[in-house]
Amino acid sequence: MRNISLTTWNWQQPDWPHFTYEARRFESQEASFMKQGGTLIGAFKHLQPIQENELLAETATSEAMTTSAIEGEVLDRQSVRSSILRQLGIETEPRHVGPREEGIAKMMLGLILGSKVALTQERLCEWHELIMKGRSDLQVIGGYRTHEEPMQIVSGPIGNEIVHFEAPPSARVHLEMKRFFEWFNQSERQLPPLARSGIAHLHFESIHPFEDGNGRIGRAISEIALAQGLGQRSLTMLATEIESRKKEYYAELERASRTLEATEWLEWFADVVLAAQRRTIDWIEFVIAKTRMMDRVRDSINERQEKALLRMLREGPAGFAGGLSAGNYQAITGTSPATARRDLLQLVNLGALRKTGTRKGTRYWLKLH
Repeated sequence: MRNISLTTWNWQQPDWPHFTYEARRFESQEASFMKQGGTLIGAFKHLQPIQENELLAETATSEAMTTSAIEGEVLDRQSVRSSILRQLGIETEPRHVGPREEGIAKMMLGLILGSKVALTQERLCEWHELIMKGRSDLQVIGGYRTHEEPMQIVSGPIGNEIVHFEAPPSARVHLEMKRFFEWFNQSERQLPPLARSGIAHLHFESIHPFEDGNGRIGRAISEIALAQGLGQRSLTMLATEIESRKKEYYAELERASRTLEATEWLEWFADVVLAAQRRTIDWIEFVIAKTRMMDRVRDSINERQEKALLRMLREGPAGFAGGLSAGNYQAITGTSPATARRDLLQLVNLGALRKTGTRKGTRYWLKLH
């Protein structure tokens, strides 16, 4: 027998879907969002076209991978990135891309480049069709759910499941989504960005209009609200940040789904958005710094050294996990131990790498600043 709490869900309460919150509790977070947003937009303007495309490719790939990982779906990163590069008109090595990777890549790039497009049923259903490509276990792809059984999020063994959330019946979905679109498209000038984005996510997830993919689409809606709040394209790495707090994210959503008082949810959500903004700023600074470093050393390094540096740079601002060892260098370049040591020493002398440790504990790290 399923363990269902006697507490009603938010959509069962008389005032649904009118969420309330204490705006003063996160006024400083709203101000920080606008300030960091200005920093992000200013930094973005310093990018050259090739750097801009690289940043778009990296952020779109990261968001595609992490928004899928949150839902337990593991994709091939290189296939996602290859699809995004092709859509940006950038040449890439021939690679077979599966339907799931192709679908999420198209959705994420379309989201980043089209944040000013109005939110409609047609747009959400198009997203659903993209991210459900290749699925044969769903009754409806590219449309709202129609099944009569309750839409529930459950865990635990069969016969003793715990229901974490139950959404409105399928028969109510069209009406609920019509009200949702009306609220979202009318609220842009009525609510500050963080509050609007957080409520939009909670509201949408509470309706849960699709058989699957609601989390990915709900996070995309939040990204649109944030971009509209700044008046710029969406570059906030929200899914990437949420994925790093996955367990906390689900716990906060479950707690918020039982009430229309959304203050605590919005405070948590605001912290996540601010951290996501900082991730994006770090990426922009990284792209600029790595371009400067490679321009500075390119005429002084050989093909092996360039290959190793590019491999390290692929890891992004977080860097090469554990640092680069001489053994790693040999594996990347296919060279001998003696040549590896000479190459690495030269990269240190050129200021491209810094060295830590001794003997077998020696590691090399990118030196970008």
